[in-house]
Amino acid sequence: MLELILNQKLIFGLMGGLGLFLFGMKIMSEGLQKIAGSRMRKILSALTSNRIVGTLVGIAVTAMIQSSSATTVMVVGFVNAGLMSLVQSIGVILGANIGTTVTAQLIAFKITKYALPAIGIGAGFKLFTKNKKWSYFGEILLGFGLLFFGLSVMKHAFDPLKTSDEFRQLFMIVGDNHLIGVMIGAILTMIVQSSSATIGITIALATSGILSFDASVALILGENIGTTITANLAAIGTNLAARRTAFAHFLFNSLGVCYMLLFFPFFLNFISSMSPGDADFVIQTQDQAARMGGELGDKPFIARHIANTHTMFNIVNTIIFLPLVGLLAKISTVVIRGREEDMEFHLKYLDNRVLSTPPIALAQARSETRRMAQIAREMVDETLLFLQDNDLKKLPGLEKKEDLTDVLQKEITDFLVKLSQKSITQETSQEVASMMNMVNDLERVGDHCENLWTLNQRKLDQKITFSEIAMNEISEISDLTREFLATIVQALEDKNTEIFDEAHRLEDGIDDIEERLRNNHIKRLNTGECTVNSGLIFIDMLHNFEKIGDHTYNFAKAVVGKK
Repeated sequence: MLELILNQKLIFGLMGGLGLFLFGMKIMSEGLQKIAGSRMRKILSALTSNRIVGTLVGIAVTAMIQSSSATTVMVVGFVNAGLMSLVQSIGVILGANIGTTVTAQLIAFKITKYALPAIGIGAGFKLFTKNKKWSYFGEILLGFGLLFFGLSVMKHAFDPLKTSDEFRQLFMIVGDNHLIGVMIGAILTMIVQSSSATIGITIALATSGILSFDASVALILGENIGTTITANLAAIGTNLAARRTAFAHFLFNSLGVCYMLLFFPFFLNFISSMSPGDADFVIQTQDQAARMGGELGDKPFIARHIANTHTMFNIVNTIIFLPLVGLLAKISTVVIRGREEDMEFHLKYLDNRVLSTPPIALAQARSETRRMAQIAREMVDETLLFLQDNDLKKLPGLEKKEDLTDVLQKEITDFLVKLSQKSITQETSQEVASMMNMVNDLERVGDHCENLWTLNQRKLDQKITFSEIAMNEISEISDLTREFLATIVQALEDKNTEIFDEAHRLEDGIDDIEERLRNNHIKRLNTGECTVNSGLIFIDMLHNFEKIGDHTYNFAKAVVGKK
């Protein structure tokens, strides 16, 4: 019975402590990211090809937001969007590996006694202040407190293991066989999806006197492999360059662990020489416990040794692989084979350096807007083909185009806002406003295309079939919608400002068809020719076609200068 109670204390303490630790890390990281705002993304996306600058930025960003996972996922997203090259991304992730070690260094400080006050003050700022910055500061403090309180709970949960010979023998095996320790560390990190959490567990076990320094270092090395799974999961469904970036992260961490295992004794001696105290010194008397702020059986110096191990491994790894970034990129390209689709997920014409010359900047904005209009037209065409042939292989391409329209809308709008703040003529100002309206309406066209292919997916998942009459009606409204958008996009290309009457006629035509088809559908429902489920999807499709017509009409008004 006593053994069962002890086991229950261990399991519940570990679960609760780990939960508090992970939740604290999440809240603290989110608070830091909110305070950092969009500046972190701008810094990352504005990187040059200089690998050293990229590494330094990776260190700074990760140290500020306290999440290497957030940085690497962000980097994978930038590579997927074409805003960063494979070589650039490897430099940033090398830096992120160093930046994330700040967490372990913080944990190694003996500040657990301040956890509860931090929770109280942080919760007070979070709950009772209306100022956003103070609220974010409260989140950081609250997360910080929860993190250390969770660490304390885990440490006390491991107390029963101090007297367990079975656990001591198990951890002696890990200390003697470093490869097993690496595997355990990697698997544990893959499961909890947080290297900081597994490092927290390792420090809690080690400071309780259960783990030796040798075993702790083996686990830390494994955790550096396990943490790469986050970037690889983020890369699922992305383009080749993004998948290669994630693989490069796994590659240099794994290679680093391999050579560290070869030089294991030398690495341990190096860490011991730069860290205070003997890592495996155990508190054996009450006087020592009082003097060192620990408990009987604790190892007071091992936490700093573990934190230094984590930091130095990543610093050494970065120094070794930074000159080999190009080689890592080539290896990743060889391993992750394939040819990328010819789609440019980045700005093609805009350049902020020409903003000081408004006429050139305006011409660039026009070119990028025309490109966005062509992409929107292609998206409508491909969406209508998907509605006809139900080929699910078209969806990844459609989703990429929709993502690209979102990127273009944001970037073109940002560029035009900056241009509008320059000294420009009234005519230029009006054209800038018209282009802002154009890109907003084109982005909304993309959103309604997404709604249409999502509805068609639901139709296929539920095995719903439209009658031949319904399919013909969808074709009727879709053909007119396609014609309308193609006509206005061509007018933009030709700078044709005499198109408004035609636009008015086509928009009225779509509205009339939508109303007529809706009434036809209601009649079919009343006679039982159509089921309710298929009817709901049909009506939603009509609504989205009508909305595409509305945004195309707004787009036409901007083209002719009426908006």
